[in-house]
Amino acid sequence: MSQNIYDKVRTNPKFTELVQKRSRFAWKLAIIMLVVYYSFILVIAFSPSTFGQPIGHGVTTVGIPIGLSIIFIAFILTGIYTRRANGEFDELTNQIKEEARSVK
Repeated sequence: MSQNIYDKVRTNPKFTELVQKRSRFAWKLAIIMLVVYYSFILVIAFSPSTFGQPIGHGVTTVGIPIGLSIIFIAFILTGIYTRRANGEFDELTNQIKEEARSVK
């Protein structure tokens, strides 16, 4: 990429908006995942019997569905990010590219 185009992109206010929105959103999702995961780990560390209680009369414990839920939450958060990235963030990126190409 030529320095001229690079400078046009960096000075575009939409680029600043894109970077701020994307960073803020990614941090929110990361914090949600960290809270969920570390809460799970803290319960295991300080109250292991909580997740060790059997469900019904079988061998499955409470910890198994909760652990699976954490994996499911990770997939959901990834889907949320992907949907927004493919919509709003890609639209802003395309606008920035078009403006950089059109200004000579």
